[in-house]
Amino acid sequence: MRLDELLEGFERDEAAERRRLARQKSYEITDYLSDVERQFEQVVQGEDLFGSTAPEIFVGRTNYPDVSAGILSPVAEDADPRDYATTGDWYRRGLDIDDVLQRRTGLLNSQRSARVNVEDVWDGFVGTQREVAIADHPVDVEVGLDAAPEMDLSLDDISTPTGPRATAQRAELAENPHVPRAVEKTLADDDWAAEGAMTYLYRRGFDVYDVNTILSAGALGRGERRRLVPTRWSITAVDDTVSKYLRGTIRNAASVDEVQVWYNEYMANEYWVILAPGNWEFELVEMKAPGSIWNPDPEGDLYFAAASEGYEGRTGYVEETAGAYYASRLGVLEHLADVDRQAKALVLRFASEAYWAPVGVWQVREGVRHAFEGDYAVAESFHQAVQQLEPTLPCSMTELRRKSEMVSGLQASLGDFAR
Repeated sequence: MRLDELLEGFERDEAAERRRLARQKSYEITDYLSDVERQFEQVVQGEDLFGSTAPEIFVGRTNYPDVSAGILSPVAEDADPRDYATTGDWYRRGLDIDDVLQRRTGLLNSQRSARVNVEDVWDGFVGTQREVAIADHPVDVEVGLDAAPEMDLSLDDISTPTGPRATAQRAELAENPHVPRAVEKTLADDDWAAEGAMTYLYRRGFDVYDVNTILSAGALGRGERRRLVPTRWSITAVDDTVSKYLRGTIRNAASVDEVQVWYNEYMANEYWVILAPGNWEFELVEMKAPGSIWNPDPEGDLYFAAASEGYEGRTGYVEETAGAYYASRLGVLEHLADVDRQAKALVLRFASEAYWAPVGVWQVREGVRHAFEGDYAVAESFHQAVQQLEPTLPCSMTELRRKSEMVSGLQASLGDFAR
């Protein structure tokens, strides 16, 4: 398929996006929390929350190395806890922003303060949290609460939202959790560095969602260095580590032999991925519309952020695009590893004003991962691909060139991109 064929009839309709935002932006979060409060009152007996099945954990980063260690469990008695765990399945099921917020507001974060050093801690609250994290299915727990929960919703650009929280006095397992053999192997080896253990689990079929939960619980790494890792940090660490592993697998691979343009849209975020012949390079350019969650002034300018790397990768943390960089890069590298090719890769992300609440970088990861489904369009050169995309983007070529090193710098060597 030629790129111009893909773009036929693809016109940005700002008025339609505003109408879409009005429909989506229903402000039902308060209603969700009220429902959760009523459900909580029904299931609590005395100070205990009985019959709770925990699919996830959460580790905060405030006051590090004294952090809040939390066990997340749905309040509703008839809830399927597997529906509440953040996974790529949410994309496949077509969950929207409201769906995610409903699930996360229905999860109670039972938490207490803990030191991050957990090398030998397998009892008490933190021990129970770690058992929940390494199990291969949601675990039944009994949680003793110190007080009624605070009905609130915490939103973050990297982590999935977390809902009501309560201080826990204790937590005990109500069943013996099953731990996968691969996880037992990483736990038993006190000399295995965390990076190697993460890569091992990924190669054994664990998705990054599972690996970052295990890492967050302090269950990976050399024995004396095992620590609770704040959830926000663990998400990025796993995306980064797995990406470095995948980049290593394609270092000597042949290049793609044509300029490919892939597209996807999810949760009011659009993703254009351009793969061009050449050695590995990567850049993410983010454009956030006025009135969107991270650019809230409806009368303001389009917000730009960008970060990039060359063949040898990066040495420092990406500040400007943060977790979205690592999540999108992972999606691209997984595709290239699947086809055993390398490429110069440019990801253009546009968060429209209909992206009214942040749901975490998992939607960026899945948006890019699934961009590689179906057919792609072909352009004659990298330069032509960007030029033809310009009418569909919320910015001009001049604005994009100012922000993107790949768009501005690579135009001097167009021969690298045309065959």
